[in-house]
Amino acid sequence: MADKGLVFPLKRNIIAQLEESASVKRELAVSGIGFIVSAAELMIKTIKSGAKILLCGNGGSAADSQHLAAELVSRLKLERAAIPAVALTTNTSTLTAIANDYDFSQVFVRQIEAFGRRNDLLIGISTSGNSENVLKAVDYAREKGLKTIVMTGGNGGKLAGKADVDIIVPSEDVQRIQESHITIGHILCDLLEQSIFINR
Repeated sequence: MADKGLVFPLKRNIIAQLEESASVKRELAVSGIGFIVSAAELMIKTIKSGAKILLCGNGGSAADSQHLAAELVSRLKLERAAIPAVALTTNTSTLTAIANDYDFSQVFVRQIEAFGRRNDLLIGISTSGNSENVLKAVDYAREKGLKTIVMTGGNGGKLAGKADVDIIVPSEDVQRIQESHITIGHILCDLLEQSIFINR
C-alpha cells in the first residue's frame, strides 16, 4: 500500500512534469512547425533520390539515432519496403577504434567519410547543440555534399545555423528536449512513410 505521506507530492510532481512536457510540445507546434515541415521535405527528397539517411548523437541522442534508424529500416506504421537509414552510434568496435586511434571528436566524421555519399542526409542530434563530435560531423557532411538536419534545444548552441534545417526545441530542460526530439523523430518517420508509400 502506498505511503499516504508520499501519494500527493508524487502525484503533483507527475502532473507537473506531464504538463510541462505538453507545454513544450505545444510551443514547438507554433515555433517549430515550419522547420519540421522543411526537415520532412528534405528526408522525402533524400529517399526519393535513392540516397540514404545517417544519424548521430551521444547518450540519449545516440539512443534516439538508433531508435529512428530502426523505425525506418523496419517500419513505423505501414507494411512497406525498408528505408535506408544508418545510426552511426551502434558499432562499438568502430567507435572505440576511432576514439582510440584518432579522437572521440572524430567518431562520426570518420564513419561519414566511409559511408556518406553526396546527397545523403545526416541528422545530428544534440540537446545542447554543443557536442563536438556532432558539430564536426555536420561540418564534414556539408563539405562532402551531404544535406544536414540538426535537432537541438535551448538557443541551439554552436550547431545553430550550421545545418540545412535546424529544429530547436524551446526548452532548457534536457528531459523535455529529449522527449520532444523523439516525438519529432516519430512525426518525421511517419511523414516519410506516408509520402513515399501512400502519397506517390
